[in-house]
Amino acid sequence: MGKKGDILFVRERGRQMAKKYHVRLTREERGELEQMMKKGMLAVRKLKRAQILLAADGGEKDEQIAAVLGVHVNTVERIRRRYVEGGMGHALNEDPRPGGRRKLDGEGEALLVALACSDPPEGQAQWTMQLLADKLVEMNVVESLSDETVRLRLKKTS
Repeated sequence: MGKKGDILFVRERGRQMAKKYHVRLTREERGELEQMMKKGMLAVRKLKRAQILLAADGGEKDEQIAAVLGVHVNTVERIRRRYVEGGMGHALNEDPRPGGRRKLDGEGEALLVALACSDPPEGQAQWTMQLLADKLVEMNVVESLSDETVRLRLKKTS
């Protein structure tokens, strides 16, 4: 099995510049990337990352790769770095994005939809987003819930 990649330092006019990451795919990795691309069932971001790795392994310059694939040069450099630092899986897949946990899981969403389809409370002509949120809190489904979260969940499911 070959090396994942190298971290080299580029010199320009006698001074040290930014790091440059060299992608060196193994035969197995190259075959896996080519196979993934042939299937045609990849998310666009993952497809672009696979294309970047294949082009980088082929010796293409970042500017050329970026121009051909329609991405920024920084994206190419970032994918190279991710490959060298963490391997092919790290380069192809996204890290989890920051943010809070979802308030409603699948069960909570199902209950929300069922509640929204039911008859509104007495004295109300229809369910409002705030009424639904308050009812889910009252039923101890969640500790707190905003009407905007209710709106977004219902919009997703309808």
